[in-house]
Amino acid sequence: MKYVVFLIVLLILMLLIEKLTNKILGVQKKKVSETPGKIIDRWGRGIILVIFLSALWFVITNDSDKILKLFWMTYLALLLGFQAIMEFIYIKDSKQYISTTILLILGLIIIYNIEFLLGWISS
Repeated sequence: MKYVVFLIVLLILMLLIEKLTNKILGVQKKKVSETPGKIIDRWGRGIILVIFLSALWFVITNDSDKILKLFWMTYLALLLGFQAIMEFIYIKDSKQYISTTILLILGLIIIYNIEFLLGWISS
């Protein structure tokens, strides 16, 4: 039960940080799907999803925590990195990509230190 509460707290923290960075940067949140790049965005996300879903089988059967953590860090980096690039290209006169990049860095730090954080909770 502690782990579920921990994950919920992390999600709320990430949402609050996103709202705070958007407010500090003065960003009006827009979707890339409302721009001319919606087809490229859809195809890019789909390709990333298919590649990682097909690779997930090999990661799970390997039974290594380090490889699983690396898998999720790579997936997050590609997905949010792709989103930040699409926001930079298609949402002009907005600093929304900076908010996405901050979330990417924060997410990578959390995933990298997840064992420490979970150990801290269980003690």
